[in-house]
Amino acid sequence: MKNALILHGTANTSGGNWFPWLKKELEKRGYLVWSPDLPRADEPDEKRYLDFIFANKQWEFNRETVIVGHSSGGVAALKLLQRLPDGVGIDRCFTVGAFTNTHGWDDIAGLFTTPFDFTEIKNHARKFIVYHSDDDPYVPLRDAKELESKLSAELVMMPGQGHFNLEKGEQYRTFPELLEKIIR
Repeated sequence: MKNALILHGTANTSGGNWFPWLKKELEKRGYLVWSPDLPRADEPDEKRYLDFIFANKQWEFNRETVIVGHSSGGVAALKLLQRLPDGVGIDRCFTVGAFTNTHGWDDIAGLFTTPFDFTEIKNHARKFIVYHSDDDPYVPLRDAKELESKLSAELVMMPGQGHFNLEKGEQYRTFPELLEKIIR
């Protein structure tokens, strides 16, 4: 069964930005969607997040799974793939404004307690799609370029879109470009 996991970013919830809209749109198209409120999202931590996600016994990662992670949720998505058991893989992983290091932001340091193992991450997803903007106020473009290179990812550059969130404007209550890419 087609399923999708949507992971929000730091100090956000599953009810923020375009996440509820994307969940609803995917459900209309037959996806089983889980968009959890990550625990203590004001201080993301890879162990806490992954323990929480893997504790959900009703969720199954399979070759029809799509993972979407915004900002630090994109980091969590990659760390999740890194921790999947051998032989378990998903269809696609989408990151939107994702970090490759803390850039000095202490509140996200818990997501970087173990280094990325890009070879292992790549073993668990058929394809990676990285969304980024040229004017993201939090994540430099070089992070997207690094993900593109190390994951052999498709980079979708959307100029002038900031961090793809409501700080940019009300248009980020939806994200039709992302939806179209997911359902293709």
